[in-house]
Amino acid sequence: MPAPPRKGGMKMRVIFMGTPEFAVPCLERVLEDGHEVVLAVTQADKPKGRGYAMTPPPVKICALSHGVPVYQPASLKNNAEALDKLASCGADVAVVVAYGRLLPPEVLAVPRCGCINVHASLLPKYRGAAPIQWAVLNGETESGVTTMQMDAGLDTGDLLLTRRCAVPPEMTAGELHDLLSQEGAQVLSDTLRALEAGTLLPVKQEGESCYAPMLNRELSVMDWERPASELHNQVRGLNPWPSASTRFGGKTLKIHRARTGGETEAMPGTIVMANPFTVACGGRSTLELLEVQYEGGKRMAGADFLRGHAAEIGRRLPD
Repeated sequence: MPAPPRKGGMKMRVIFMGTPEFAVPCLERVLEDGHEVVLAVTQADKPKGRGYAMTPPPVKICALSHGVPVYQPASLKNNAEALDKLASCGADVAVVVAYGRLLPPEVLAVPRCGCINVHASLLPKYRGAAPIQWAVLNGETESGVTTMQMDAGLDTGDLLLTRRCAVPPEMTAGELHDLLSQEGAQVLSDTLRALEAGTLLPVKQEGESCYAPMLNRELSVMDWERPASELHNQVRGLNPWPSASTRFGGKTLKIHRARTGGETEAMPGTIVMANPFTVACGGRSTLELLEVQYEGGKRMAGADFLRGHAAEIGRRLPD
């Protein structure tokens, strides 16, 4: 259970722990709400781009722009120096948003009110590293953001507040990511306000659970024997990374946008129409490839790609 609110209605001292762009709106909202962010903990700078220049994570950039001190420990596990640094902050609460590492019990116990996590799913469903992508991959029509009181498990802590949102049939994982990033900032604001007021009522997680592991490139390959609806979800769920793909002319063809089409008697993988670029799938269904990218090339409309490569109707993918 969270500790009682501070006396006199004072704003809280917050340790913010996060790394990617998803966490930035939450950090900005905590600052906008008047809380004192005494430390931002984030992962190390990493080499990026063609020149492999060392690049700070988005949370670090945001924190420094607001004058918030930044700490980037290699690990928090069995790290006495890190534990002392966190303890010295005198924080009321730690807010954890896509930090990217499990917190050991000794770190969870440092803030007066413990650690509150913002997780991009309707827990207990989609615990793990990629809840947004797997919700889209599985064709969920609803998603949301949950705050929880963290414990030593992986996204198993008591539920605090939840915000739900619809997932339209054409929405990509990238678009859902941006939506839930903003929703997360609002539910976090509501959670900290309730924590200040002493009105939070933690609830044990119950019901069906599932795990959302990190994505990898092995998920990209499209199996045309599957129904078009499933392939459409694959395209949406892997956008923007690592992208669904097939082989065309011995090279990789990424599929960035698609939609389900009508019925066909053609064998799965057969190109059945050029405009729009339409491929037969399992269950007599078809998938229209609206935006594609050939290996080494730029994104373009599927119909334009076929015109440029003189692909005949009846050609089978992958080839």
